[in-house]
Amino acid sequence: MVETVCSILRRKGGEAWTISPESTVYDALLMLADRDIGALLVVESGRLVGIISERDYARKVILKDKKSKDTTVHEIMATDLVTVTPDHTVDECMRIMTRHRIRHLPVLEKGKLAGLVSIGDLVNSIISAQAETINQLSNYIKGKYPA
Repeated sequence: MVETVCSILRRKGGEAWTISPESTVYDALLMLADRDIGALLVVESGRLVGIISERDYARKVILKDKKSKDTTVHEIMATDLVTVTPDHTVDECMRIMTRHRIRHLPVLEKGKLAGLVSIGDLVNSIISAQAETINQLSNYIKGKYPA
């Protein structure tokens, strides 16, 4: 069975943490730390306008000697968003992430934000699928067929 983004979101929940573009980078960092996540979706007037990650902070604040309390999310967020739909497969998402060198994919359903999948979500899905395959093959070899 081919796993899709929809099944990942169903398992982990479709909630994606968001922040406004006018918020400070400091506030974004607090949210990232409090929730133990690596990226926030930037939403303005109910519309997805960007994404901010720890990588953005490192490259666009620290390395440029800016101050996180004086810099807004808008100034450093990525706006060239790559998104997927709930129908995308795990394999498709892995290819997209690899091609674009990103770790988070916002999920849009009919233009509305439906969630966020990370590289960790995809890897966990692949590991679970492999474990299930190994279990089935092991049972087959041992002659334990499903009833």
